[in-house]
Amino acid sequence: MRTLVLAAAVLVPITAAADDQAAAVTTPPRVEFTKEFLEDPEVVALGAEVWKRRCVFCHGRQAYPGKAPRLRPSRYEPQFVYNRVTFGFRGMPSFAHEFGERERRAVVAWVLSPDFAP
Repeated sequence: MRTLVLAAAVLVPITAAADDQAAAVTTPPRVEFTKEFLEDPEVVALGAEVWKRRCVFCHGRQAYPGKAPRLRPSRYEPQFVYNRVTFGFRGMPSFAHEFGERERRAVVAWVLSPDFAP
């Protein structure tokens, strides 16, 4: 009976630590997107440039139908777009290896800008 109690006491901390690690991996860090950043013309221009170099091939008007879902920016929050660009989703790869933090954040500003045209 002692062995069973001891084993249970040892497993609880290990399981809790594993749960904490899993939560850290599955919960992306929050990135601050101020109104000033999202509306900065230089940031939006950088985002448009990155978009034209890489994103338009799957999400541009000429890519439909079939390559990627049609974007609906009016439904998106900045963090949602950032997470997709940074971590990928389903068939979309992560672009963290290809673009720096500022470029990925700039894509968010472009996609959410009034001038966005896929």
